[in-house]
Amino acid sequence: MSKFAVLATCNLNQWALDFEGNRDRIIESIKIAKKHDAKFRIGPELEVCGYGCQDHFLEYDTYLHSWQVLADILKDESCYGIVIDIGMPISFKGVRYNCRVICLDGKILLIRPKVWLANDGNYREMRYFIPWTERKVDQFQLPELIQKICRQKYVTIGDCVLDAGDVRVGFETCEEMFTPQSPHIQLALNGVEIFTNSSGSHHELRKFDKRLSLITGATRLCGGVYLYANQRGCDGDRLYYDGSAMIVVNGDVVGQASQFSLKEVEVVYARVDLREVRNYRSAVSFGMQTLNAIKYEVVHVDSLINDDNNHPSIRATKPVKKVQIFLPQQEIALGPACWLWDYLRRSKSSGFFLPLSGGIDSCSTALIVFSMCRIVVGECADGNQTVIEDARRLAKEEAPYIPTDPKEFCNRILSTCYMGTDNSSDDTRRRALELSKTIGSYHLDVNIQSCVESMISLVSLIFGRTPQYSVNGGSNSENLALQNIQARLRMVLAYTMAVLIPFFRGIGGSLLVLGSGNVDEALRGYFTKYDNSSADINPIGSISKEDLKRFVSYCAETFNSSILQEFIDATPTAELEPITSDYVQSDEVDMGLTYHELSAFGRLRKVNKLGPYSMFMRLRDEWQNDMDMEEIAEKVKRFFYYYSINRHKMTVLTPSYHAEAYSPDDNRFDLRPFLYRPFPYQFKLIDEYVKQYGSE
Repeated sequence: MSKFAVLATCNLNQWALDFEGNRDRIIESIKIAKKHDAKFRIGPELEVCGYGCQDHFLEYDTYLHSWQVLADILKDESCYGIVIDIGMPISFKGVRYNCRVICLDGKILLIRPKVWLANDGNYREMRYFIPWTERKVDQFQLPELIQKICRQKYVTIGDCVLDAGDVRVGFETCEEMFTPQSPHIQLALNGVEIFTNSSGSHHELRKFDKRLSLITGATRLCGGVYLYANQRGCDGDRLYYDGSAMIVVNGDVVGQASQFSLKEVEVVYARVDLREVRNYRSAVSFGMQTLNAIKYEVVHVDSLINDDNNHPSIRATKPVKKVQIFLPQQEIALGPACWLWDYLRRSKSSGFFLPLSGGIDSCSTALIVFSMCRIVVGECADGNQTVIEDARRLAKEEAPYIPTDPKEFCNRILSTCYMGTDNSSDDTRRRALELSKTIGSYHLDVNIQSCVESMISLVSLIFGRTPQYSVNGGSNSENLALQNIQARLRMVLAYTMAVLIPFFRGIGGSLLVLGSGNVDEALRGYFTKYDNSSADINPIGSISKEDLKRFVSYCAETFNSSILQEFIDATPTAELEPITSDYVQSDEVDMGLTYHELSAFGRLRKVNKLGPYSMFMRLRDEWQNDMDMEEIAEKVKRFFYYYSINRHKMTVLTPSYHAEAYSPDDNRFDLRPFLYRPFPYQFKLIDEYVKQYGSE
């Protein structure tokens, strides 16, 4: 006889400190799970308060309000009849823990604290929480408001197993799946057949494959059912949590929720046959290792097996034919777009303002906004009421308005502006205009040369001399100052326009200014501090130029737009110096490095943790067929020199969507000094090595 259990997991678009909204989404997910006869429901990590509370986890109020929200859920009888696994922070004996609270019919069965905390990259969990000791068990005295509801005073807290008699459930939380000694191994050897993982895992380009491999590998090795839940959306920070809730049985995906979506609540469920798990384990080297397994304490609960096991129509959910995995260019079209939508609707702004330069970076940003509009239109067509209401508010329309055309909706929420000077070319002006027509943005073409000349006149009055560009015989200082005047005036005008455009269009409010600097230029410091790279948010700030080109190429094909190919083919240029018969400013020439090389330097520096000397030694081998050792050495030294002298710029980078593992974001991700002596000892060692071996 088969032993069927219907299990549910979910993506929830939670928001830090949005206690009522978070509560309602949790309850809705429980109701949906029950509607499909699920006996167990798991939600994302810290779903009650939102994962991204940051230093609010140090405040007593966050814990008080989390208990109050849990009290509302425990009192709600529509949440009865199903075991619910809920994430929230808990203080125990004066120490803060990241916990799962397992409940059934208004009572708490178990509190399971996180054992291994995420404490690298974007995560600082050790700043807020203490890791729980493996397999430690204690008694937790519940707050009075919970005691009154549950009629319980104490509950077990610890790294335990939930025993339902006919099946055992074990728990992992996010990071614990990524650790070398993941709990699911010992849990399996203790007879656990259902593993849960409540996660707050963010999107990075090309990361999903790793996550999928870990989840499927967890049960392919030792059999079992794996329930993975994840947060989705912008939690109020640079990260976008990308959902992808899954149910996996013996290494096969039997349920997959979407990775990118504007749905507030998405539940995936499956009917699993636990006999299949037992049969699978009988075929692998499993039995003997259980003899040496470290034992877990157990907490008992009623059966999780559904009552209709004998009916001939009951079947286990079949594996998904093909797991959905997006290409990086598709991820750029979807992840930052969904992040922008959450940021826009929750900030209560009236839309976006974007300076269009006619180059590929601002083009990419505009296309991401247009992709957002396409997603919004799609969700509205599917009847997503939350998106419809937000779209009406942003469009300043009442019912029955529903956006059906992405270009029409884009015109309402995106304003673009080409800010030209005497150094601007007709090609960039034309590309900006054609792009705006392609996506439907409200577009302006403004010549700011008079502003530039006024500033130059003021400088001339102060110093009694008019600065000149290098091509006209000026010094480097004069040339730099003249370029920066244009760049910074564009920033001032951008913020002015962001306030005045809604006024003159009669829509009220103000616009969010979008930045469009890429990760490679930020890493090199190739931008003017407080120029139009300074903005409210930047959707491409941690995406490489090479990935942006792939993204624009994908959009050219998807949108059937010929103008986009011109952006790809154009030479990247800031257009801050005069164009002459024999000189056109080029970004890669100015930097002395190609964008391909910058991406390589970025990954080696951040991901591979290589300093100047080790990076040179690595590239000596990797690039030996492309350039000689002296050139490699000069490029490495050039990169680190400009990285060091421009490091201060990275402390004021516009908050950017996190998409790349080598992002130089100083405020959260890449913590380094901003005053350097530019590596004289390391450079000397490189030079000595080249002198000794360079001629061989």
